[in-house]
Amino acid sequence: MRLMELEPSTERPLDLHGKRVLIFVVAYNAESTIEKVLSRIPRSLQSHNVEVLIIDDSSQDATFRNGVRFQCQQSAFKITVLRTPQNQGYGGNQKLGYRYAIDNGFDIVALVHGDGQYAPEKLPELLAPLVAGEADAVFGSRMIDRRAARTGGMPLYKWIGNQILTRFQNRLLGTSLSEFHSGYRLYSTAALAQVPFEKNTNDFHFDTEIIIQFVLRKLHIAELPIPTFYGDEICHVNGMRYAWDVVKATTKARLCGIHLFYDRKFDVNPEDRSHSHKLAFASSQSFAVECCQPGAKVLQLGMGHANVAAELRARDCEVTAIDFSENDVAHASLSPASAPMPQLPPKISDYGRILLMDLIEHVHDPEAFMDQLRREMAGRQPEVIVTAANVAFFVTRAMLLLGQFNYSKKGILGLGHRRLFTFQSLRALLEQAGYEVIEERGVPAPFPLALGLNPWSRSFLRCNQALITIAKKLFSYQICLRARALPDAKHLLKETIESSSVLRARMLDRVA
Repeated sequence: MRLMELEPSTERPLDLHGKRVLIFVVAYNAESTIEKVLSRIPRSLQSHNVEVLIIDDSSQDATFRNGVRFQCQQSAFKITVLRTPQNQGYGGNQKLGYRYAIDNGFDIVALVHGDGQYAPEKLPELLAPLVAGEADAVFGSRMIDRRAARTGGMPLYKWIGNQILTRFQNRLLGTSLSEFHSGYRLYSTAALAQVPFEKNTNDFHFDTEIIIQFVLRKLHIAELPIPTFYGDEICHVNGMRYAWDVVKATTKARLCGIHLFYDRKFDVNPEDRSHSHKLAFASSQSFAVECCQPGAKVLQLGMGHANVAAELRARDCEVTAIDFSENDVAHASLSPASAPMPQLPPKISDYGRILLMDLIEHVHDPEAFMDQLRREMAGRQPEVIVTAANVAFFVTRAMLLLGQFNYSKKGILGLGHRRLFTFQSLRALLEQAGYEVIEERGVPAPFPLALGLNPWSRSFLRCNQALITIAKKLFSYQICLRARALPDAKHLLKETIESSSVLRARMLDRVA
């Protein structure tokens, strides 16, 4: 096999600024190339801070033996040679190497392929941004100069496929990488520790999933050009399957971003319980504001809707806003019997409007909560505005038809939701708790949050609203109800007794 070889490095030793570097060589059936690859690691990296790890993924040839032989014959680097007891796959092998780097206190891990397709001679250049602290990951890209990739022997179908997939991924993820599919990667171990890479696939699209995790985590990725070489090495990648896996993973990540899907591997950011601003278009927030007249005294109970309270105050409303984001209602035990109820403020009866903003689905026992709220009203009849996700939304139905019922950090199937509602079930809950439903409205999906407030999102909103007029229960993303609490029996009896006494007194006066 002819290997790509560059001129030996004559540079002085690279200053690593005290950082420990692990050169991690993934190998499978690489008996004829592994020693040549190792011998090409630049002399400028010879340092007690640089070590080499070879993991032979249960090769069917002498890869492990040849690695050990090289280890015994040279002393420029400390070399560790391991062999998996069972084949882990390309992604599974990387998981082991990255875990080794993290557990053994390395600062940087550089991934090198044992088949010689990526030039070890380029390691000093690729290490530089990580050593300087300018990047969390550095990728060697063959596509910065696309013509050079073809000159280096990249097959035409791979050259075209690489660009199509990369353009697709950049579009969905909002990135601008020149290549998603290079296997020459260097990572900061501190950055690796921030992403759940062990949840990724063991297959070849592991590389795609870890890029997505870095992008979602907002870690900085740098790209540097590397030469392209294709020899007569055996390719273990099924191109069509790989492309399909890449498309699926990227699409899933995008759906997770707009809360229509959930996958733990793409849940890489701290939980944010605040709700996005949705006052600029038809939404549950604009419905709540519309229901409150200027000057009204409003009690707002919800989960992170500070913008609604601010808008109401701007309209001269007197607002008491209680955010239950840090309340036990958001962190309660899974056992409904032991779960606390949201703590209501005193003198509920003083308010003319009570907003329950996306709160009802977070409560373990919403029936008891609505009963308690009605009792606290002391016979008064303020309007209660309730908003909740519509689990019968057509997207959720379609996912269920396809066997998917995935929770997400936000949205209809939010992870914090304890109860799910349809129009019928939410109306029934209110009516049985003693409320008269005055208005029932459905609102469209928040397309501007996913696409931005632009002509496209406005068109989707108009289309969704038109569909709601045809089939409200099917096409409404959220349920918005305006109700009035009816007096409970205790207060109604008291009022009956008092009014009867007044009436009796008037009758007696007339007789006298």
